[in-house]
Amino acid sequence: MPVARAFRWSILAASLAASAALTLGGCMQTAGPVAVMQPRADLDSMAYGQPYSGPQPVVVANNGGGAIAALSNSFAASPAPMPVGYAAPMAARYDASYHLDAGDKLRVVVYGQEGLTNSYAIDAGGSITMPLIGGVPARGRTPAGLAGEIAARLRNGYIREPSVAVEVESYRPFFILGEVTAPGQYPYVPNMTVESAVAIAGGFSPRAKRDVVTITHTENGGSMRAVVPLGTPLNPGDTVFVGERWF
Repeated sequence: MPVARAFRWSILAASLAASAALTLGGCMQTAGPVAVMQPRADLDSMAYGQPYSGPQPVVVANNGGGAIAALSNSFAASPAPMPVGYAAPMAARYDASYHLDAGDKLRVVVYGQEGLTNSYAIDAGGSITMPLIGGVPARGRTPAGLAGEIAARLRNGYIREPSVAVEVESYRPFFILGEVTAPGQYPYVPNMTVESAVAIAGGFSPRAKRDVVTITHTENGGSMRAVVPLGTPLNPGDTVFVGERWF
């Protein structure tokens, strides 16, 4: 009897050990669920103005070409690059039709002639004075027209085939008077409007009439006066008068 009982106990112990081993092995091999936190759409809307949108997967066609084919397909699936346009400088387009007058400062380049290449200011008489050729009338001319006149004078006994370029280095100032904080004379900047001129002068005074102003424009010895709104373009040498409101 003791031998049979001991034998039964040994069998029972072996069964329990095997059961425990199988249970532990199952726990070790079975992977539990993994929790993945998704970003909250309301927080993304508060921070960025729109719900979160992750990167979209790229579908690559498998044509049997291996890694090189996969890369080619991925590049083909990418959007085409946007074309880039380059505009000519605004000042260059403005200079082409600009009529010179007293107060403008010019850069005159005579290629191959360092003694003639320099900056020249148009004097009160409307001319510039250069070596060799003396005074050259500039008032009313365009930069290209003045370059042609300089080249013609240099060709007349000084340089066989002169190449001349003229550009505006600084424009003559504009004037603003009347009901602004700081009336006076200010440097002109291309593409200015009456509104930007008022801003440069410190803005309107409390009594200023704020809807229209009076512009006086002088060109080729004549002047023109007009009442214009604030968005009107301003030219070099113009005089802006801001009137006073009565109520």
